Amino acid sequence: MLKRSRALASVALVALTMGATPVLAESLQEAIGLAYRTNPSLLAQRANQRALDESIVQARAGLRPTINASAGVDYSRTRTDRVTTTIPGQTIPIDTNGDGVPDATGTLPGSSTTSGGTIESDGASASVSLSQNIWTAGRVSHGISAAEANVMAGRENLRQVEQQVMTSVVQAYADVVRDLEILRIRQENLQVLRRQLDESNARFEVGEITRTDVAQSEARLAQSESDLAGAQAQLSVSRAAYAAVVGQAPSNLQALPILPGLPSDFDAAMDVGLAENPGVLAALYAQQAAEANVAAARSEYLPSARLTASYGGAANDLSGFDLTDRTSFTAGASVSVPLFTGGLNRSRVAQALERANAAQINVEGQRRTVLQAVSSAYAQSASARSSVAAGQEAVRAASVAAEGVRQEAQVGLRTTLDVLNAELELRSAEVALASARRNEYVAQAQLLAAMGRLGGPNLDPAIDAYDPADNYNAIRNRGALPWDGLLETLDRVAAPAVTPAADAEDAPVDRQLKGEVVRTAPQG
Repeated sequence: MLKRSRALASVALVALTMGATPVLAESLQEAIGLAYRTNPSLLAQRANQRALDESIVQARAGLRPTINASAGVDYSRTRTDRVTTTIPGQTIPIDTNGDGVPDATGTLPGSSTTSGGTIESDGASASVSLSQNIWTAGRVSHGISAAEANVMAGRENLRQVEQQVMTSVVQAYADVVRDLEILRIRQENLQVLRRQLDESNARFEVGEITRTDVAQSEARLAQSESDLAGAQAQLSVSRAAYAAVVGQAPSNLQALPILPGLPSDFDAAMDVGLAENPGVLAALYAQQAAEANVAAARSEYLPSARLTASYGGAANDLSGFDLTDRTSFTAGASVSVPLFTGGLNRSRVAQALERANAAQINVEGQRRTVLQAVSSAYAQSASARSSVAAGQEAVRAASVAAEGVRQEAQVGLRTTLDVLNAELELRSAEVALASARRNEYVAQAQLLAAMGRLGGPNLDPAIDAYDPADNYNAIRNRGALPWDGLLETLDRVAAPAVTPAADAEDAPVDRQLKGEVVRTAPQG
């Protein structure tokens, strides 16, 4: 118990350090709001999305110039053998090539060679260079398109993680509510069986029943105590799971509210799922990014043009440092045409095409996953709804039966075992009803998640929704220059067009990969 308390306290501390308001989440909406603000998985995915937003800044940087500065110093020391000639009264060095340095090799008639000549020199240089892309045949512009599609896919992945967290919150909340109800049932059953044992002992003392009846009551009481311990342990497990996903331990939870947006029929649920499920939408955006990468790979076959300029100066002597000794300025335009790359460009295009085909196939895979998820959740919801109706009738009938058996036992028409069995059937029916209600609620939440409508704002419109577009819009034009739009438009001129992934003739994509999803409504 102490370890569990410490674990729950640490979870609550994490929630507080992340800005959560220390208010007990007693309703499902409050639990959803707290998890929406503090759940680590959700916060981490939002951070990943903000990191992904930076890819658009990096892609658009190709529209802008690059400016580099460089500087350096040099020093040299040269030792040579001097070539000299003898003149009466003096010796002079001979310079045969006119470079101002005595020769290190060669001799002249009448000369003699001596060693020990040393020459030292130093200097410095600095320059600034600029390079600006003018036209890249779509390399930059298609890269921007791919980055934008990847950002949109990331938003859908964020929405999917959010739905997973909300599903966990709903399930954890429903589990605690169920386990609290089962604990109440077990406690009530224990009290009833204790009274039953007292009555059995009293009747045994006056000779109305045998020792066997008393033993049966004792056995059922012991089993009830075991069931109560199990219910308490299960409640502790559910409370820990709730604290892990919500951020604090549950306290005085309210009844489960009706989930908003439940579909009227299976077809409506499927239509919404195929149109709004984040997995399907993320796959579609990933396909767009892959197709843009194909066009970018094809643009490697085409030429590119850029402007360049540089300015620099050099000094011949550090002792009188002056970079204006020698200055130069160069400007020009260049066109680069790939002639032979050893198969590199062709391989890159083939690779990009296969990745686009895989992305297209993944779209159909996601659609089939939605079909399975919607069908499964819809069937489970319908089954649980029937179980709830049957459970309510079972509890009603078992209550009437248990009361009747108790009254009949008082007049000798029923045995002690009959009373115990009737009580057991009643408690079993009550436990089954509590589980069926939980299963129906969780199935409804899973159905909404499969449809793509289990986000925090869907469950609680009053929640302060996190919009990933805010960060994207804030950083998209970071470092922008006035001519970005013009260069992007120019770069798309005569660039390879973005085409859909391979058709059925080019890749193993069947009729269903064209979007014809086969629907089979759950039976019953």
